[in-house]
Amino acid sequence: MLGTSDGAPYASLTPDRILDALDGVGIQGDGRLLALNSYENRVYLVYCDRAPDAAASVVVKFYRPQRWTDEQILEEHAFVHELVEHEVPAVAAFDLDGRTLHHDGDLRFAVFPRDGGRTPEIDDPATLAWIGRYLGRIHAVGARRAFVHRPALDIATFGDASRAFLLDHGIVPADLREPYAVVSALALDSIRRCYERAGPIATLRLHGDCHAANILWTPDGPHFVDFDDARTGPAIQDLWMLLSGDRASMTRQLGDVVEGYEAFADLDRRELHLIEALRTLRLLHYAAWIARRWHDPAFPAAFPWFATQRYWQDRILELREQVAAMDEEPLPV
Repeated sequence: MLGTSDGAPYASLTPDRILDALDGVGIQGDGRLLALNSYENRVYLVYCDRAPDAAASVVVKFYRPQRWTDEQILEEHAFVHELVEHEVPAVAAFDLDGRTLHHDGDLRFAVFPRDGGRTPEIDDPATLAWIGRYLGRIHAVGARRAFVHRPALDIATFGDASRAFLLDHGIVPADLREPYAVVSALALDSIRRCYERAGPIATLRLHGDCHAANILWTPDGPHFVDFDDARTGPAIQDLWMLLSGDRASMTRQLGDVVEGYEAFADLDRRELHLIEALRTLRLLHYAAWIARRWHDPAFPAAFPWFATQRYWQDRILELREQVAAMDEEPLPV
């Protein structure tokens, strides 16, 4: 059976409630709201008559109930503010009356400045090096201290728990359950071998979800947004999601990113063994993430193919390909 018992967590989040919540922290909307692309949380562009810094509009994020604790959200906010203090172009929540996290009944929210930009041209070497320089700066700050409340990116939570949820809740079609169980077990074995080849790896505070859609490109370069998935993990986690295409393309892209990155931080080359392992963990986690959210009405509408035979056939093939990829030599730098 798909989904969990979290129901429709945003059923009460009406336009009036959004505007009333903002009014409670001193922001007066003019009535115009635009829902932005977000499934985990609910995010809106709000046009304002009164806002911090006399802004014409702000972005408000309502956090998914029961996903993060207040302490975990505040730790994310503090990390981003720390980055801004070190002149890293990250988008930090407004501090309103000494608080960045606010409550409206059972919902929690934060308000951010509106920060425009376009998706970066990931195929451009200069763009990748520029992004790499800022990732190096993010990690230089991230290594200064550790998260206390936010979790780590690890095999147990992203891999083992994801696989168990999918298999234990009848989500994989019955006739594909055994092939999925076999190939996902092989994938987890391969992931562990990758970690063994890498050996002991340092971890630090990460963006955690640093794909191109979470980087806004402006005339002044990249701006990093949406630290909602900030976790503790290996540095390579924030680099590998910028890579795409065949092995030759990814080798070139990685070289461009690392060239910029190492102007501010050293990359332990042993972490290259983790690229395909981390990609595989993300694939397992992503499927379980959709399944866990299925009772949220936004998910069946956004992912109608999730419950189809074809989707799970493709996932089985994908994991088989990843098992093969994890047996290859790591990308050279």
